[in-house]
Amino acid sequence: MQSAELKAFVVDKVDDLKAKDIVTFDVSNQSTITDYMVICSGTSSTHVRSMAEYAVKEAKQANIEILGVEGRDGSEWVLVDFGGVILHVMQEQTRDFYQLEKLWSEGA
Repeated sequence: MQSAELKAFVVDKVDDLKAKDIVTFDVSNQSTITDYMVICSGTSSTHVRSMAEYAVKEAKQANIEILGVEGRDGSEWVLVDFGGVILHVMQEQTRDFYQLEKLWSEGA
């Protein structure tokens, strides 16, 4: 699956579980590890964990390789590495604190 198709797949899966404020960034010119970043918010630690786990489950069913998952335990910020796409599912306060959108948009 091409990175653009994978990005659409990931966005669709988090949208299925009502992710808030989904944004995507093409970071292929800024990063050597991925082509796209997908950032979204959940309303609670349970919502964040559920969205990440759902994306992983659906990817496995579609035979998409998962390179890693970080942050499941605390669930303030769960990162799922799909290779060509990295998904960041965050609670609102964590997202506000780290401001990944600002970091990646300034690097463009």
